[in-house]
Formats: sequence, structure tokens, C-alpha cells
Amino acid sequence: MYSARQSVTAGQLSNQSFFTRAPVPAGVPRDPRPLKDRTYQAQIGQELLDYMVQNNFEMEMKHSLTQKAMTSPTQKDFNYMFQWLYQRIDPCYKFLKSIDSEVPPILKLLGYPYEKSITKSQLSAVGGQNWSTFLGMLHWLLQLAKQMENYGQGKYDDACEEAGFEVYQDRVRFEFVSDAYRAWLCMDEDQEDQVEELLKPHVDAMIAKLDHANSRYLEDVQRLEEEQRTLQDEIDVLSKGSSKIGKLDEGLKILEEDRGRFEVYNNAVEAKVGRSEEKSVKLKQTLEALKVEIEEAESERSKMQKLVDAQGIPMQEIDRMNTERERLQKGLESTAVRLEESRSKVTEKESTASQKLEALERTIQDYNSVGYQIGIIPSTAELANGQTFELHLKINQAPDFRASRSRRSESPEPDRLLADPTSGYQPQHLLNLDIKGHVKNGILATRKTISERRNAAAEDDMEKKDLLDKIRDAMEEQQQQLEGLGHHLRAAEEEFEKTREVCRLIKVE
Repeated sequence: MYSARQSVTAGQLSNQSFFTRAPVPAGVPRDPRPLKDRTYQAQIGQELLDYMVQNNFEMEMKHSLTQKAMTSPTQKDFNYMFQWLYQRIDPCYKFLKSIDSEVPPILKLLGYPYEKSITKSQLSAVGGQNWSTFLGMLHWLLQLAKQMENYGQGKYDDACEEAGFEVYQDRVRFEFVSDAYRAWLCMDEDQEDQVEELLKPHVDAMIAKLDHANSRYLEDVQRLEEEQRTLQDEIDVLSKGSSKIGKLDEGLKILEEDRGRFEVYNNAVEAKVGRSEEKSVKLKQTLEALKVEIEEAESERSKMQKLVDAQGIPMQEIDRMNTERERLQKGLESTAVRLEESRSKVTEKESTASQKLEALERTIQDYNSVGYQIGIIPSTAELANGQTFELHLKINQAPDFRASRSRRSESPEPDRLLADPTSGYQPQHLLNLDIKGHVKNGILATRKTISERRNAAAEDDMEKKDLLDKIRDAMEEQQQQLEGLGHHLRAAEEEFEKTREVCRLIKVE
């Protein structure tokens, strides 16, 4: 409020509004008003027209409006109506830019709920199908202007006071801010150091009005203080006569609290006694069961002792047998642990062997596929020369060679990876052909045959290229001779035409 304003340059004034408002929520809200209804449009249009006529619109804006301006206005009509209505709200605002640049920030500043539905392109061509949107916006500005006028005239003061809000002090502050703002706007640049002196009359006026408003509250405070003193005297008199009753009531209250605490304690003790009785019954039942078990164990012990006595085994032998049994039990447990470790290692080896076997199968498939492509598989292929180069595995077809040793021991099917008990499968056991002997020699022979055929084809190709070059040279020579003969032919034709023309002229003469 008391800070320096923007400087005035080249006839340009500070284009700032006094009003501020919190930003509206994101999104484009839907307007609930029936703006597309012709009857509603006529109603709010007539209300706009009446309000502007009653408040000297034509004299202030020097522009006349007709009833047609509420149904199909011109761009100029809309511009003047918007400017006039907004200046009813903010009289100090100056319109300096085009209407499509001024309207959106003003609507956003005022908090118009549907300002996001109005675009700059629509503002530059008001009318037509979009007129209902702008008519609703102008009617909203009209209602806002009326509300501010009614507030300024104090029409809402009674309702505010009934609701418990103090209006007069707010009005005094608002009048001070409004008058001070106008004085600040009218201040010249050379008066910036005299701001406090220019605003002092407004401050004094505000203080006087607030003192006047607070005077009635001071009277109410004095009256309430007097009533408070009277009531306090009455309370003191009553307190002196009721001191004994208060002590008795306090003692009764203490006794009631003690009784409540004892009742809670008694209930807790009774619940604890019930739980203790239940535990005692359970312990008795457990004790009886243990006694029965002890009697059975004693009876069994007596029988065993009789049997031992009948066999004539001394106690030292029995102790030795127990010791041996414990040693054997520990050995059995350690053996079971080693067996589990061996089973784990066997499972890992089987998994590794399975992966390698699968890799071998994929390699054989790739080899056979390549053999089919180059023509050495099957034996009837062109490059096979009646020999067999197709590979396949010769192994046991057990369904699962990854199973544990215990499961395989129960299965009658042989292990896929154990053609020999000690070494497993050898290459000659896995494949149907000798890779290093038959297959390698056959492939080398096929490669030699292909290389010879390729060399022969290359030599033949070179001979054919030489013959082609000779034919191309002969054709070029013949083409040159043909071009020479064509040139002689054209010269002879020209000579013939000249001779025929001469003969025709001689004949004519």
C-alpha cells in the first residue's frame, strides 16, 4: 500500500487492479445455468439492459445500445459493455490493450468460475453460437457489481451482525484502504516522500470512526463488569453458608471412588481365583496321568529285569551293548549324512551331464540341418556320393535321468548316461558314425570335389568372359562402321534431294 508505484511513461499508466483472489481449481467446470435457453437469455439480457440504462451507460461510454445488442451484438457493443461493467467493480482500472488480451486475466483475477471455457479466439469475434457464453459472463459481472454496491450501502450489515460478524469496523478499514488507495494513485512522482502526510487525514478519520464504534462496547463492558461484581458478592455469601456441605460432599465423593476401586479389585481377585482353580484341576489330572505312566514303566522294567536275569547276562555286558548300540547309531547318522551329500553331488553331476547331452543334441541337429542345406544328407543327396553323413544319438531312452539315486534304484529302466559302469558313454557309444574317421574324411573329400568344381567353373567363367569381351569389341567395331555408313547414307540422301530439286527446276523452266 505504501510502496512506490510504477512510473508513468509515454502516456502509459500502471495497469494494476486493486482486487486479488485465490486461484480457481484446475479443470474446466460445467456451467449449470441454462444459457442455451432463449427465454433465459432474454431474461438476463433485459436485466443487463435495464441496469445499464439506469446507471447512465450511454453517457459514460458515449455509446448507445438497443434491444438487438442483447441478442446479436457487435464486437464494439461487447467491448463497451465489458469495460463499463468492470469499471463499476474497479473504477481505477484503465483498459490499455485489446479486449482479447484484457478479458482473460481480469476474469481469472475476479475468480469467474468458467473463465477457462472462454478463449482468445472467441473474444476477438463475439457473437453467433458463442454469444450465450459471453452473455452469461456479463450477467455474472452485473451480479458482482450489484453485490458490491449493496455492500457499500450497508444492506448486508444486519445479516452479518445476526450471524455474529462485526461489519462496522471492517467497513471503516475498507473505506480507509479505498480512500488511501485512490490518494496514492493520484499522487505525483515528486510527492513520493510525502506519502505519510498525504495519508494522515485518512488515518485520523479511521481512528475517529473506530473510537466511535468502540464507545458502545466500552459501555457494555462497564455494565458487564458491574453485573460480575454483583454476582461475585452473591457467590461469596452462598459459599460461606455451604462450606460444611462442600466438605461432606467431598468426603462422600472420596468414599464413592474408594468403593469403585475395591469393587474392581474384588472382581480381579475373583477372576484370578477362578483361573487358579482351573489350573489346579488340570495339574491334578496331569499328576494322575503321570502316576499311571510311572506304574506302567515300573511294571515294564520289572518284566525286562526278569528276562535279563533269566538269560544270565551280567550288567557289564548290558552296559557294553548299550555303548556299542550308541556308537553304531552315531555311525549310521554320519553315514546318512555322507549319503545325502553323495546324492547331492550325483544330482549336480547328472544335471551337468544332462545339460551337456542337450547341447550335444542341439549340435547334432545343427549339423544335420547344415548337411541338408549343403547337400550331403541324406545318402541320396548330390554331394553324398552314396555315403551316410547323418548323425543321431544311440543312448538309452529313460524318461528322467535327473532323478535321485533312490528313485532310479526303484526304476527298472537303465540310466541314459551309463553305457559302461565305470566310464559312461564313449563317443563311439553316443554316435552312429565315426566323426574323426568316416565323417571327417567324407567331408574333406566333398570339400575337395567342390573346390575342383569351383576352380573348373572359374576357369570356364574366365574363358566365357574373354569370349564376351571379344564379342563386345567386335560389336563396337561393327557399330562404328554402321554409324559411318549411316553418315554416308544421310550425305547421299541430301545430295539426292538437291539433285532432284535441280532437276525439278530445270523441268519447270
